[in-house]
Amino acid sequence: MLDLTKPLVFIDLETTGVNPASDRIIDMAALKANVNGTIETKTWRVNPGVTIPEVTTKIHGIKNEDVVDAPLFSAIAPQVLDFIGTADLGGYNSTRFDIPLLIEEFMRAGFDFDLKNRKLIDAQHIFYMMEPRNLGAAYKFYCGKKLENAHSAVADITATYEVFLAQIEKYKGVEIETKTGKLITPIHNNINTLATYTSDSQAVDLVGRIVLNEKGIEVFNFGKYKDKSIEEIFKKEPSYYHWMMQGDFTHYTKKIITQIMLRTKV
Repeated sequence: MLDLTKPLVFIDLETTGVNPASDRIIDMAALKANVNGTIETKTWRVNPGVTIPEVTTKIHGIKNEDVVDAPLFSAIAPQVLDFIGTADLGGYNSTRFDIPLLIEEFMRAGFDFDLKNRKLIDAQHIFYMMEPRNLGAAYKFYCGKKLENAHSAVADITATYEVFLAQIEKYKGVEIETKTGKLITPIHNNINTLATYTSDSQAVDLVGRIVLNEKGIEVFNFGKYKDKSIEEIFKKEPSYYHWMMQGDFTHYTKKIITQIMLRTKV
């Protein structure tokens, strides 16, 4: 049993997107671990008041029609506040996402939520701290050796190659389940197959400012035109292209948007 001096409430949110400042809650679960060892859980389905993007629905399966009759967050906020009470808060990636987004929803609804005197526990931080995901950890895990001269380019690249070979051998024929429940065997001794599963095929400009939507159309992945067709926006508002060219974007991103801009003039 956890050694608690006050309740600990774990929070998990399903949302319209991944921006705590602008996205909305559509499903919320809270698990309260009490000092006496008992567990309480609550769930709320929420109408976000905005359209749920298709790309988000593909992740959690919640459609617009699923929330049309659900209450707005402002209506359930008193219940959520009452359930949390003075508890400490926890979750998985909760300090960077779930808790900031939840606080935004409270404040947007006119309710204050103070983190003062609350401890924040994040299971993801514990995972990353205890099971490092750096090259040295990978080298020890896959190759059984300590990485000497880490951060020396030649040592790092040699270790990376050895890790890669060990991964191919270790995961040959191993099935995994995708987010949609499909079973795949991603690791093969074949570069084409590996590239299909290990590269981010949606990120057109590598850094993810320009991505492909579910229809294969290049769309913005940031800002006021997020999820909008770049070609269509450039046709209607050429000044946005010029703003990007003067902005703090990578040269490769600028190369990609220039190619798209040239298409609008054909």
